[in-house]
Amino acid sequence: MHKIVVASMHKNAGKTSVIIGLAKALAKPCGYLKPLGDRLLYRKKRLWDYDSELLTHLLVITERPEDISLGFEHAKLRYMYDEAAIAAKLREKAAAAGANKEALFVEAGNTMHFGASVHLDAITVARALEAKLLLVVGGDEDEVLDDIAFVKEYLDPTHAAFAGVIINKIKDPDDFQRTSRKAIDQAGIRVFGQIPFVEDLTGMSVRYLVDHLFARVVAGESGLDREVRNIFVGSMSVAAAHQHPVFTKPHRLIIASGDRSDMILAALDTNAACVVLTNNILPPANIIARAESAHMPLLEVPWDTYRAAQEIDRVDPLLTKNDTGKIDLLTRLVNEHVDIAGLMA
Repeated sequence: MHKIVVASMHKNAGKTSVIIGLAKALAKPCGYLKPLGDRLLYRKKRLWDYDSELLTHLLVITERPEDISLGFEHAKLRYMYDEAAIAAKLREKAAAAGANKEALFVEAGNTMHFGASVHLDAITVARALEAKLLLVVGGDEDEVLDDIAFVKEYLDPTHAAFAGVIINKIKDPDDFQRTSRKAIDQAGIRVFGQIPFVEDLTGMSVRYLVDHLFARVVAGESGLDREVRNIFVGSMSVAAAHQHPVFTKPHRLIIASGDRSDMILAALDTNAACVVLTNNILPPANIIARAESAHMPLLEVPWDTYRAAQEIDRVDPLLTKNDTGKIDLLTRLVNEHVDIAGLMA
């Protein structure tokens, strides 16, 4: 069994997506652990991690989502375990999760050092499990080079078996290959793949947004599977909005007070993905009826426009188990751009 701890230097580098793509591309039974949960869900009086629930579904894992993690709160883990007990529990869970599996993917926290005070940071986990450490790096060219240079300089090979990196979300792969890849190779860091940025992976469904905002669906419930990729704050006149480049983009969400009938009608006329109605104000009944017939969701929230924009900006566009198109795309990207055989060697 191949044991691989997948880590990153920064939040939202794409660790979960890379794990899904690798596991699907392998097309063999794979296990999954997330020792320290950091995306908590509370369902049916049970606490588990969002990624754990997603991966148990996608990889058809028999373990319960709440059993994928050792814990969720640093204080509770400090009380329950010392360093030796944490390592023993990790090995116990890894043995169960990896039984009869081709590979066991262990997802570290949102940064390399997350969980260090409870002995669950990426390096400590890799050492305890005698696993390879795979780093997912992303961002602009300078961020990628900074991350790789830092790891090269400060990651002690006696502490973890550092395998190499997968570079994720590259916006210009050809330019990156010309300008930066040589520096990485000269540093002696093995690159298992360069996955290009694909805009189709950046959106989220209106349904996902409803769940995370606790919004009330006023109309257009049949359109909740529409995709949102762009956010437009409709605080200006409709004439000025039409001149704004974001207003004409597809898959856009428009934030507007419920009494801005002109903006809501403009959203309907231009086939916006949805409208978030602020200030607990509803538009007239004829506009609600028109949105319903156009299958365009109207979502009511209690905040003002500025607060609504802040709340939407905080929502991470995570994968869901219903995103079959995105999961197929991730699998194809990994198959095409990652040296899976080299990683598993």
